[in-house]
Amino acid sequence: MKLRVGLVGLGNAWETRHAPALRAMSDRFEVRAVCEQVAHRADRAAHEFGAVAVDGYRVLAEREDIDAILMLSPQWYGPLPILAACEAGKAVYCGAALDLDLEEALRLKERVQESGIAFMAELPRRHAPATLRLKELIATRLGPPRLIFCHTRMPVDPLHPPKSGPVPNRPPAGPMQHLIELVDWCRYVAGQEPTSVLGLAHETEHGLFDNDYEMMSVDFSEPGRVGTGTVAQISCGHYMPATWHEAISFRPPGALQVACQNGVAFIDLPATLIWFDTAGRHQEPLETERPVGEQMLALFFRAVTSLVRKTSDLEDAYRAMSIVLAGRQSKREGRRVPIQF
Repeated sequence: MKLRVGLVGLGNAWETRHAPALRAMSDRFEVRAVCEQVAHRADRAAHEFGAVAVDGYRVLAEREDIDAILMLSPQWYGPLPILAACEAGKAVYCGAALDLDLEEALRLKERVQESGIAFMAELPRRHAPATLRLKELIATRLGPPRLIFCHTRMPVDPLHPPKSGPVPNRPPAGPMQHLIELVDWCRYVAGQEPTSVLGLAHETEHGLFDNDYEMMSVDFSEPGRVGTGTVAQISCGHYMPATWHEAISFRPPGALQVACQNGVAFIDLPATLIWFDTAGRHQEPLETERPVGEQMLALFFRAVTSLVRKTSDLEDAYRAMSIVLAGRQSKREGRRVPIQF
C-alpha cells in the first residue's frame, strides 16, 4: 500500500531530510501535489517526484488523490493548512515550527482531536539513533536520569534577524524554536512530566523576544520530596554572526549530557553516543541506523494505516510549548513557575 501525499511548504530541511526520506521510502509514499510559495521550488520538487504544483493549500487538501498532507514549512500559511486538512479528513505530518500562542495552540489541538485525523508532529531529536540507544541504556545499564544538560548554539543571520511578533506570550519563533524541541527532548529522556520551571534570558535592545541567550531549569521532582525526579538545564544561545565560521565551530557545547544513577552519557546528534560507568568508557557505532527522516515517515505511515489512532505527538508538542511559555513567564515575574497539565 502506498500513501498518497501532498507537500505544503518545502522548508530548510527539504534537501537534507525530507526529500531523501521520500525517495528512500517510495514503496510507501507517493507524492501527488506540491504547494510552495516559491514557484520554481514547487515546480522542481513536483518534477522530481512526478507530481503537480498547485496554487493553494486548500486546493491541495481537497484533492481526491491525496490521503495525507506533509506540512514541512509554515511560510505565510501558519496553521491554516492543518485546519484545511481537518475539514477534508486528511492525515497531517507537521514538520513546521508554528508561531502560536498557548490559546491558539490549544484551539488547534482541540480541532485536530475533534476531526479524528491521524496527526504526527516532527520531533527529530526523539528519533535520532543516539537518543533511542540512550533510552535503552537508561532502562538496562545506566539507571534513572538525575541531571540533564541540554544546549544548542545557533548562528545569527544579520540580514534576517529573528522576529517573534508583538504578542506578549508568544513562544519564540525562528532559531529560538529549537528551545521547544530541546524541552521535548528532555521530557522524553527523563520519562517524567515536569513540575516547575525557572527561566532566565539575556535581552537585547529589542526586548524579550529578541533574546540572544535563553536558559530554563526544568524540575521533574515531586514537590516537597527531595531526590524524586530529574532536573534539566536547557539553554539556547543565538549570539554569533553566521559569518564567523571558525567561532561557530569552535568547541561547540555538547548537545546532551545525562548523569544517571549508574553512569553518565554524552550525545551529539544524530549518531554519537559515548557513555561511562564503573567499567570505563563505551562508544557504540550508530551510523548504520536508518536516518531520522526515514524513521519519522515510517512512524507516520503506521499512524495513518493503523486502526489505532495516535495522538501522543500532538500532546507532546503542546506540552513542550507550554513549558517554554511558563519559562518566559518565570523570567518576567522573577520566580519559579509551577507546571500543570
